[in-house]
Amino acid sequence: MVPKKMDEPNPCREQDLGKFEVLHRDGIAKLGRLHTAHGPLHTPALLPVINPNIQTIKPRELWDNWGIEGLITNSYIIWKHEKLSIPAQELGVHKLLDFPGVIVCDSGTFQSYIYGDVEVGVEEIIEFQKSIGVDVATMLDIFGRPDMTRQQMMEAVETTIERAEPSIKAAEGMMLNGPIQGGLEWDLRQRSAQQMSKYDFAIHPIGGIVPVMEQHRYLELVKIMLASIPHLPASRPVHLFGCGHPMLFPMAVALGADLFDSAAYALFAKDDRLLLPWGTAKLENLEYWPLLTPSLQGWTPSQVRGLGKEERTALLARFNMDVTVAELNRCRQAVKDGTIWELTEMRSHQHPALREAYQWLITAPSENFGFHNDDGLVLSESDASREYGSEYGIWEGAWEWVIDSTSQQRDGGVSWLGPESHERPWVEVARRLLHSRWRTSTESEEVLILHGRSGPWRDRIGNIVCRIKAKMPDLEVLIQTPFGLLPWSLEDVNPFAHVEGPSWLHRRRPDLRWCANELSRLGLSGRKIILFDMATKDMKETLKETLPSLTLDADTDESVVFELEREQAISKLSLFANIHAEVCRNALKSCQFIHSRTRRVKNILLQDGRHIASPRLTDGGLSLTAAGANWAHNLRTAPVPEGFECQRIEENVSQGPPWVVIEDDAVPFVRDGRNVFHGFITAVDAWLRPGVSCLIVNSKGELIAHGISKAAPKEMAELKKGIAVRTRDGIKP
Repeated sequence: MVPKKMDEPNPCREQDLGKFEVLHRDGIAKLGRLHTAHGPLHTPALLPVINPNIQTIKPRELWDNWGIEGLITNSYIIWKHEKLSIPAQELGVHKLLDFPGVIVCDSGTFQSYIYGDVEVGVEEIIEFQKSIGVDVATMLDIFGRPDMTRQQMMEAVETTIERAEPSIKAAEGMMLNGPIQGGLEWDLRQRSAQQMSKYDFAIHPIGGIVPVMEQHRYLELVKIMLASIPHLPASRPVHLFGCGHPMLFPMAVALGADLFDSAAYALFAKDDRLLLPWGTAKLENLEYWPLLTPSLQGWTPSQVRGLGKEERTALLARFNMDVTVAELNRCRQAVKDGTIWELTEMRSHQHPALREAYQWLITAPSENFGFHNDDGLVLSESDASREYGSEYGIWEGAWEWVIDSTSQQRDGGVSWLGPESHERPWVEVARRLLHSRWRTSTESEEVLILHGRSGPWRDRIGNIVCRIKAKMPDLEVLIQTPFGLLPWSLEDVNPFAHVEGPSWLHRRRPDLRWCANELSRLGLSGRKIILFDMATKDMKETLKETLPSLTLDADTDESVVFELEREQAISKLSLFANIHAEVCRNALKSCQFIHSRTRRVKNILLQDGRHIASPRLTDGGLSLTAAGANWAHNLRTAPVPEGFECQRIEENVSQGPPWVVIEDDAVPFVRDGRNVFHGFITAVDAWLRPGVSCLIVNSKGELIAHGISKAAPKEMAELKKGIAVRTRDGIKP
């Protein structure tokens, strides 16, 4: 069957030109849509590089066969060659290249780096790009070479910043790239990003990275991204200029890159090399294909080696495009599934330089580490990856930016790939929430730590825990999980409860020193640790040996079951609604529960019958109802927020669900249940995060609706299109 060709694109509405919206996210990785005059550009997106003089794959073929929505070509080459510049100005660049989608133009900066012969002026190249009808033009910046001195790099950055304003004026409303330079000087990268953000650019490419990538210096590439992207507006896509090797896509997407451009598909093919998700292969060394794609169907490596140079290059270029597009689609699906960090972790094992970069990335935060390796002794892979030199402690802000953009809850299991799985951003967020918001209700000097089995724990040992609590109500019961100790009242909460890994992962006997550290984080310092192995064959007999004074009743006391359910409701309201445990405990003294057929709590009701929340089975979280939103709103003592400040979640404990303040014009629509859109928000609470329950209020702080946040404070302030809060219920006055 012949695949259906893509339809011709429709231009965006005039008021949407250049706007970027986030459709789905996994932390700072996102699926987005950039609105242009030649249709939407869905990100993360590949922009194949097209040399107008040498078209290894025709642009129309890219559109029809691979679904490529945008490409990048070089305006300097078109400008320099009369045979291209005249028809481009007469017919437009889309007709010249026969491509219906988005066309981005480079300015000649890279040619200046390679050949040093760029002779065009700053305004001149912008005006030329405008005259040929490009969708996104690029200003003429100064390429920051790694061999530049700091003074030279500073001058390059300042010159690029000085050129921003005249370039914007010359563009006259045309979408424009504002490149970020600075080489390996992290403060200059930050300054470049901050200053270029002040101008009305549509996209921010991260420039000067090709020499770094060519030498496989991927750790420095990660640092370049972390020094730049956090300081750029969330409303503008980030383009990694010159990044086109598929093995870099997962890590780059995980760190916020939206656009990639690739000449590698053609350049590597010309050199008889194949792009692969884990590296590069030479055709001369292959007896079998490492990957089989449609472009190589029916061919063997020896047959391809026997082709003429032009035909062989064309065939390998199509293979490289197959692999490149497939890996980018794999990243897109991972963002959709919430597994982009798992994909990044897996890919990091496939190249030593990627491994180094990933290990550094997940161990870079060092403010609580406290150990300096001065003698070069390697303690472990993780410790060896930390910063100990002049950069010690400077990357915490960048890591907090990653954490601040990460959703607190998600569905599905978590794959354990190794010790570094513990450092994934959303695992870190879950641990911070637990350690800062959960409060014990017991005063016993002992804790019982259950270990030895994976979840679901309620099914395995819930009945025994209930009997233990009947006799020892003041005993705190916790579970050892691969991601830390978990209170029994939160036994079904992700990611702790749904870790998929080898059987030994859960069979490990607890390390008492590790347990003591975990207890300290939970506010249980100094308590005596009692261990109980859930994998034992005769649990009741073993329990008698573990707790000699305990006599288990034959039947389960319903009042104890109720108390365990009440404690679970209190813990989840504390964790997910950010309401103080004692406030919840007082409110739920005489609460009611509605159960499912499997005896799980389905609804939480106050004494007066108001249904305030429902536990979720998919992730162990909690969903507020309209009555719950009203209840939480009435508990608020803090003033109406002003601005979009973002603070660490540990700094705003027990302040209640975060508020989102909307413009008064939007109030009637949101009260009727419509979603809150970016551009209509005037302020948010500093503890707002993606994926959390939030209260939507007007400028006076009156409750309008409640819903689920789709963005962090910085994005709430800067994005101008798309859904900011998915409304669950409008609240009538």
